Amino acid sequence: MLRGRSFTLLPEPFCIQRLAAGAQLDLGRFRDAAWYSITRTQNELSVVAPEAVDVGAAERELGWACLQLEGPLDLGMVGVLAGISRVLADAGVSLFSVSTFDTDHVLIRRVDLERGLAALRAAGALVKEA
Repeated sequence: MLRGRSFTLLPEPFCIQRLAAGAQLDLGRFRDAAWYSITRTQNELSVVAPEAVDVGAAERELGWACLQLEGPLDLGMVGVLAGISRVLADAGVSLFSVSTFDTDHVLIRRVDLERGLAALRAAGALVKEA
């Protein structure tokens, strides 16, 4: 499933942040970020952004790397994240994923990055740096 798939490793370290569901964000903080994700549910507001973007969250987990799967991907494709997850799980690497209309983004802890990249490459994926 990963043979021939291409990922781009984004250069900056990322952070996953959790705020209360009703928290308000100043979107101006994100103006210099090349990539970020904001997701609100009834229970929380999650922000994935470069570490330099601090939104004042009480829960803030630093030290993530972001791999962007080359897209666009057809929304009807089946098993893309499952294949990535399986390869990383077999290598003992956890992930945090964010999907957009065009593609998937997989975040890996930077301490596990080399092991994760090696596993993806062994499965036939191409990884380039931005």
